Amino acid sequence: MDRPPPAASLSPQEWEQLLDDFASSSPTSRRYRWLHLPLLDLAVSSLPRRDLPSHLKPLLLSLVDDHLLPPSPRSLPLLLNTLLSFPADHPLRDHLLTTVVSAFASALAAPVSRDHDAPPLAALADALLVAANRPNHAPDRAARALACDALRALDAALPGLLADALGHLYALAAAERSPAAQSYLLLLASAARHAVRLGRLASTASILAVAGPPTPFSVPAHLLSAPQHASAAPPSEVNLRDIRKVLALLMDRPQVLTPAAAMEMTSILAEIASAVLEWAPAIAAHIKVQFGGMAYSSSPMLLHSLLVLFVQFPDAFGAQDERTMASRLALAAREAHRPLPVRLLALHWLLGTGRFTNLVPGLARWFYPSIFDPLALKAKKLDCLAYVTAGIDGEKAAGGRDSEQLTGLLDDGLSCVSAFRWLPARSTETGVAFRALHKVFVGTAPHSTDDTRCGGAGELLNSTIFLHVQAILVEMASDHRGLVPVISEFTNRLLACNLHQWAGEQLLRTLDERLLPRLEPGYQLASYYPLFEKIAQNETVPQLRLIELLTKQMVSLTKDHGPDTELKSWSQGSKVVGICRVMLKHHHSSHIFLPLSHLLVLTIESFPDLEVRDHARICLRMLSCVPGKKLRHLMGVGDQPSGVSPSLPGSLFDIPSQRPAQDSKSMTDLASYIHLERIVPLVVKQSWALTLPNFSVQSRPSGYILSIQEVSSTPSEQEKPTGPTIERIGYTQETLRVMDAKGAETLQILRRYFACVPDYLHSSGLKIRIPCTFRFDSEPFKHVWGSDLPVSGSDGADELPALYAVVIAFSSSAQFGKIPSCHVPFILGEPPGSGMDIIPVDNQNREESSYCASVVIELEPREPSPGLIDVSVAANTENCQVLSGSLKPITVGIEDMFMKASVPPDTPKEGVAMYYQDLFHALWEACDSSSNIGRETFLLGRGKGSAAINGTRSVKLMEVTPKVLIGAVERYLASFLVSVAGDSLVTILRRNGVIKNIVWEASVSDASVGADALVPYSPDSNLQLQLIDDDDIRVGSGRYGSENKRDMGCMQVMIFLPPRYHLLFSMEVGCASTLVRIRTDHWPCLAYVDEYLEALIS
Repeated sequence: MDRPPPAASLSPQEWEQLLDDFASSSPTSRRYRWLHLPLLDLAVSSLPRRDLPSHLKPLLLSLVDDHLLPPSPRSLPLLLNTLLSFPADHPLRDHLLTTVVSAFASALAAPVSRDHDAPPLAALADALLVAANRPNHAPDRAARALACDALRALDAALPGLLADALGHLYALAAAERSPAAQSYLLLLASAARHAVRLGRLASTASILAVAGPPTPFSVPAHLLSAPQHASAAPPSEVNLRDIRKVLALLMDRPQVLTPAAAMEMTSILAEIASAVLEWAPAIAAHIKVQFGGMAYSSSPMLLHSLLVLFVQFPDAFGAQDERTMASRLALAAREAHRPLPVRLLALHWLLGTGRFTNLVPGLARWFYPSIFDPLALKAKKLDCLAYVTAGIDGEKAAGGRDSEQLTGLLDDGLSCVSAFRWLPARSTETGVAFRALHKVFVGTAPHSTDDTRCGGAGELLNSTIFLHVQAILVEMASDHRGLVPVISEFTNRLLACNLHQWAGEQLLRTLDERLLPRLEPGYQLASYYPLFEKIAQNETVPQLRLIELLTKQMVSLTKDHGPDTELKSWSQGSKVVGICRVMLKHHHSSHIFLPLSHLLVLTIESFPDLEVRDHARICLRMLSCVPGKKLRHLMGVGDQPSGVSPSLPGSLFDIPSQRPAQDSKSMTDLASYIHLERIVPLVVKQSWALTLPNFSVQSRPSGYILSIQEVSSTPSEQEKPTGPTIERIGYTQETLRVMDAKGAETLQILRRYFACVPDYLHSSGLKIRIPCTFRFDSEPFKHVWGSDLPVSGSDGADELPALYAVVIAFSSSAQFGKIPSCHVPFILGEPPGSGMDIIPVDNQNREESSYCASVVIELEPREPSPGLIDVSVAANTENCQVLSGSLKPITVGIEDMFMKASVPPDTPKEGVAMYYQDLFHALWEACDSSSNIGRETFLLGRGKGSAAINGTRSVKLMEVTPKVLIGAVERYLASFLVSVAGDSLVTILRRNGVIKNIVWEASVSDASVGADALVPYSPDSNLQLQLIDDDDIRVGSGRYGSENKRDMGCMQVMIFLPPRYHLLFSMEVGCASTLVRIRTDHWPCLAYVDEYLEALIS
């Protein structure tokens, strides 16, 4: 397939933009606009251009190296042609050569296509061989060395590429005497290694045979076909001789190799020599002679190279060589001028190589950490000292050496991290010190391959190092109380291991014998409680000393008790009793009965805390009444409850038994006899809720705004909230300034009002409360839970079932925020036929009942919409059973969201009614869709969040008589009524006396009021009630001749919907119908208002 014609070249400015996009650390979207172009072809073809600035050309090559490799195979000819046509003396030729070779090495793999990939590969190798085939040519030795390195890279990517030219490479390497000889030797070594891997040594033809000049080069046949497995036949005599010649040449001049080149060379030599070592064993001795001197080098690379030869040819190096190498590694770890990784690597080589294991004890004096050594190096050196200590102690246990050397090694080693004795227990120095002590234990009794205990445990328990470590731990615990938790954890680690459990038990016995007699009772003894609990848990440790010390402690706590130590006394007394419970759980009661009973009796009689005395009384009762085996089983049943701090003894909270789980069916039927019911029934039985998708601002059409959008003023860097992102209004953020007097007054009222509305995004919002009652039926409860108590009438309260510690949890998918749970400590079941059913009364209160508990559900709505609250209950029964399950959900209606608007604190009490009326008119104006106030933003409470108003209007015609409407308003909307206008309406509402503290927009002294009112009024006479039929409250021509069908008056209702929305009603009341004009700044609530108004008058 022919290559497509090249795209137009990019200008220098475009190249600079492209390079900037690729070098940017921003997301890769900036690079996508360039990826449709053939960037590799454009970059390579732009290199010879003279109009391209010289500083861009190396950047283009770096772009190819970093982002455009591996290339497509069809781009290889262009790369090759560019390289061959590039001037030889150009400063970028070496960089271009490296790029082209990298492209070929990354794009090609065996087998190579004979028609497409083989020709450019052969041409590139031919050009490189031509450049390298001039040995000792001084002016271009750097170019020749680069050509050799390029050939080696190609040979590594395509193994065996130069296998047929091995003879030429041998001649070139032998003839080269300039500093470029290193590149020639490495090229020869690489080609020889691949020849060995391909099985060329088994051939009868010489691998060094030369049939002609090295150029023109042709790709070997094995790279043009599928790879085949190399034969395992022994090498032929001629090739064995040739490979020895190659090895001799490679080892002849190690002095011309850099440390990095020497490390690579030794790796290749080890592989080639290992392949023919069986037929030429003298090669190993030759390698030792040539490279053994690297042991005296200061380069870590050369030391690593020699270690590779040590491992590969163990028979070639003797004991003296091993001692020399071990000394060099130990010395390298001590040299402070070396980098930390090199010093750690030297110790790792010394301990990780099995050749130097028996030499490490003789180098112990070099492993002492210096005070200024890094902590990581100290830890590694302490590992070496632990290894030496364990080895010497093993010889002593077998009958060998003095014990003073052992203790000296460990003590002198730990002195470098002696700060751990006064540093916090969590310090790194403490961890290093105890890690070294654990290494001593593990080294003294190493882990075996099978899961059995150490066979020589008896001898090691009496070994010098084990006794010395025990003495160190006892001194630490006695002198440094802060280390007690670390010692306890150290003991836990030993006890948890099957192989070292005996060491942990012996350590606990030693602490019991040597540490406990040193301790004095008092408040500071609490630091040792973790160790005391470990001693109490172990069955092999006698408990007499511990019980005596705890008895003294309880006496001391009783004497020192006072008003300021009540909490300390309770805490430490509880822990002591908890340790006693641990003893009951893990020891035979016959062994500890007498001393433990004395301790518990002393606690019961004299300890000042009541709770501790009760716990001690329970323990004493179990100790004296329950047999030992049953007692231990009883104490072992049960888990630590959730929420209890693990620092206290876990057994202190063990429950004595666990009742079997109840049938799941009984849990699902809880709602049939356990009830949580609303006290105030809903006007509208809501069975649906409107859910709107939460679209982002960016996805909305232009100019679209939510009803009240959440806007945030820009805070300072310190005040930027980390919570949810606050939505911004869709219009420009520049506020429209209203210049007329009416608009300015409206804005002033709204700003003053919104400053009182809390911002729930930055603080707690307003909460609504739903009062409920909680009760359960006795008869079905007894039937399900198997209570043996008879259920009688209401007078037999002692015989009724009861629930304890009732927790009622709530959850909801609606936006009600986190709903706190409610707790009922105790409640009796409701007896059958008691007549105590829940009946709502006029004042919306329940009849008092001893079988009902009041529960208040607190919601913090994020959206004023109805929803359901899922209810779950958990409680304890009298027989220690636990019941849990779901109850019937609680319905939340739109009327539950109704609240009165906030009043600024500086408003006088007599001015509240007028303030509400002004606020109603301001909100009514702001919710008008034609108003410009919707462009304004109003700061909320605390000045962080803001709100913008975008109102919606609606109209509702209710065909209802004035009597029904007035009754519904007085019952459900009285507290939200702002003002009443109209003589007739004012007279009726004032007569009823339900609505107070509002603005009455009719003059009560006007004579016309009494003339047209349903109930005539005169200040000089009493009210005369006129008998009218219930359905005769109508305004017709006979009674109100001057009024039309809706001119009785107007009622204005203002309702606040949390968190910061409003619902406004203007009710124009007539004789046969009422027109309700509705305005709101939260249009979704209109979906529920229509049903609410219908239910209001039904």
